[in-house]
Amino acid sequence: MPASFSDDLVSSLREETPGTQHVLHFNNAGASLPPQPVVDAQMHHIRREAEIGGYEAKEEAEEKLEDTYDAIATMLGCQEHEVALMQNATRAWDMAFYGFPFETGDRILISRAAYASNYIAALQVAEKTGASIEVIPSTEIGEVDVDALREMMDERVAMITLTHVPTNGGLVNPAAEVGAIARDWDVPYLLDACQSAGQMPLDVNDIGCTMLSATGRKYLRGPRGTGFLYVHEDWIERITPPLLDLHAATWTGPESYAIRPDAARFETFETYVGGMVGLGVAVRYALDLGLEAIFERLQPLAATLRTRLDALDGVTVHDTGTTQCGITTFSTDRMDAVDLKQKLRERRANVSVSSPPSTLLDATARNLPKMVRASVHYYNTADEIETFTDHLQKILHDAS
Repeated sequence: MPASFSDDLVSSLREETPGTQHVLHFNNAGASLPPQPVVDAQMHHIRREAEIGGYEAKEEAEEKLEDTYDAIATMLGCQEHEVALMQNATRAWDMAFYGFPFETGDRILISRAAYASNYIAALQVAEKTGASIEVIPSTEIGEVDVDALREMMDERVAMITLTHVPTNGGLVNPAAEVGAIARDWDVPYLLDACQSAGQMPLDVNDIGCTMLSATGRKYLRGPRGTGFLYVHEDWIERITPPLLDLHAATWTGPESYAIRPDAARFETFETYVGGMVGLGVAVRYALDLGLEAIFERLQPLAATLRTRLDALDGVTVHDTGTTQCGITTFSTDRMDAVDLKQKLRERRANVSVSSPPSTLLDATARNLPKMVRASVHYYNTADEIETFTDHLQKILHDAS
């Protein structure tokens, strides 16, 4: 049953998260601290590889790998054959995007909050195919302007791609409203859920996306080197993977091959097996807690952090959007973000830095500086937020 995050449950979750005993971890949008069951699953597989061999350990783990597909399908509300296990979110996004048959005159609509890797890929594809990239405007409060998107639609639109939660702030874009427009026009819709997977419910039927990419290492609390791709069954065979191997396709004759009919066509033979086993455990862990309950836990925690940051002299919080999540970005006129990150690290407080080139369109539109990104998870506490802002206040006082 979905959890209610009582104090006792949070204490139990922290006990099952060894890292909380060593660091104040506000870098969950980078890589969350994994829970012990995920660590145990990875380590068990690595030990079995050492004991019986890598291929043999994979054969032994087949049921666990199947459960990873099933867990992801359960989380997304889709079928297992619509899921591909990938090395990371960027490779997942790329395999779908580069596999689409864009042509001269096609219009690719992309959100202003697009992540650098995605936009670079779009630039390359546009250069090669003659398709054009058009940026969907944002509203005054930062989220994708659904009305403007509706006005942009015509028969030349070949794809809509949206970043659900940007890397540079707590905004949650209205993914389902975009999906409704994509459905009306029967246009493929690629959703980058890298930062939203594990934070909130992600039912692809409610969202209406054709494809979805995500990573395991962020809010899902899975291993690094893992991710996944969802492709709706009606679109799987309409997208040709840009890379093929003997796992994705069968060599049928001296001059022929056949690509698999399921989403595994986007996978490769060689993969991080222990990580994929751990990913399945991580997804089950999130499902057991309940994605709605997780989001209900994260939102007030992040709101508390923003309130305390707003109260500090010289600190500017940059988050936008009607709906906000567990990510907070801020800057200060007293210290460079990279230096501030290091000062916090010396106090065993983990954050990351969001630089303008990572979200160039949005950063330019809003004239954003380098920002400190502090991202909370359900295992973080109000006491940790107080400790964090106390550290920050002391650092800024010493720098003044």
